[in-house]
Formats: sequence, structure tokens, C-alpha cells
Amino acid sequence: MATSTEKNHNKHLDLLQDYKIHLIKYVAELEKMDRESEFLKKWNEEIILERKKEIQVIDKILKNMIRF
Repeated sequence: MATSTEKNHNKHLDLLQDYKIHLIKYVAELEKMDRESEFLKKWNEEIILERKKEIQVIDKILKNMIRF
């Protein structure tokens, strides 16, 4: 049986995974807007790059953490 610390650890990994999914959807929506507007493309360019880097970091964390 998992201890409360292990449950808490797993809960936080789940939250991190949920946040990663949210970021992926957010980036997809920004890229969709970019295809529709040249103005938005310039506006969102930096945000998209930052979020993609954030997704990569989260992915590395999730791959290297142990789930109990």
C-alpha cells in the first residue's frame, strides 16, 4: 500500500502531466491563430517558443521521476 508521501508525489506528477497537456493544447491553439493572421504570427512567436521549451522541461521531469 502506498504511503501518504507516495500518494502526494503521484498526485503532483498527475498535476504536472495535466499542465503539460494544457500547454500542448494552448500551443496548438496559438499556432492555429497564427495560420489565420500574419499579425498574430508575429505576436505569438515568442510565446509559442517559450511554451514549447516549457513542455520539453516538463517532459524530461516526467520521464525521470519514479511513480509509486
